[in-house]
Amino acid sequence: MIEILTVLGPTSVQDLGRLDQYRFGVGTSGAMDDIALRAGNIMLANDENAAGIEIPMMPFKLRFRQDMAFALTGAEVEAEIGGRSILPWWRSQARAGDILSLKAMPRGARSYLTVSGGIDVPMVLGSRSTQFRGEFGGFHGRPLQPGDMLPCSTPNPAAGIGELGIEPADIILARSHVPADDTLVRVVIAGEYEAFDGATQELFWRSSWKITPQSNRYGYRLQGPAVKPISPIEKRSHGIVPGVIQIPPNGQPIIQMRDAQTSGGYPKIATVIRADLWRVGQAKLGGRLRFEQTAYADALAAEADVSTYLDRLRTDVRLLQELRRCR
Repeated sequence: MIEILTVLGPTSVQDLGRLDQYRFGVGTSGAMDDIALRAGNIMLANDENAAGIEIPMMPFKLRFRQDMAFALTGAEVEAEIGGRSILPWWRSQARAGDILSLKAMPRGARSYLTVSGGIDVPMVLGSRSTQFRGEFGGFHGRPLQPGDMLPCSTPNPAAGIGELGIEPADIILARSHVPADDTLVRVVIAGEYEAFDGATQELFWRSSWKITPQSNRYGYRLQGPAVKPISPIEKRSHGIVPGVIQIPPNGQPIIQMRDAQTSGGYPKIATVIRADLWRVGQAKLGGRLRFEQTAYADALAAEADVSTYLDRLRTDVRLLQELRRCR
């Protein structure tokens, strides 16, 4: 059991999302940075879909009501427990009564707290993720509040043997030749790309897009030069998925994110590849994005790079655990 003491913004319980409910008009939800959530669960010998806490704003503070191992992944954060500092992408051991404090987030937009066994909230439509719009899943279908008591599942006996740090995903999967203040995101062209003339397409690729304060888990609204089709497009609402970049009438792109609706009618100019959606999720409000056109084969190769990183992490953690048990 853990007790929430201090929390700001839409902090929530998330797993990898409900991925098989689209046919019923239910969006995915789930961690905005799924690699960070997986990595934390791997370090704790959890099922990789175990629910954790997604923390988008500081300060954040909780009390452990029992001994348990935990991990912090995702954004770089300044954190401490029992008066000692904790590094990000690190597994630590908490004792009953210990208070974990996250004070600042110098880099990135979301930190993830995973605990031994995972957060044990009820499964709703196959997932423990919070769906804010529908007010279901997670902890009572809402953001966490001070005083909330979150139950935890029984941990794997193999978890929590000593402290452990891993290389962050953004270092291993870093992109080269990226402007210092921009996040470079790979995209494939989408259904209505040819409805924009060549000059407008080029404007889309060369522009640096600011993430506006109106951005959230539903969608990232961007600000930059107006990108408009050759002639107005009116489409019936049709299926869309996280990562789709729509162009509303004002010409300012919207990237659909993990809480996105399942259908929409705005024209689609491109789609963020699945291997880079976590990069968008870790881009801060006020930060900037650039889009890089990518072929389908390269998108699959990027997905393979993510799988290789996670496979190596699974192997390294398993070997380390075995060595410690043999001592």
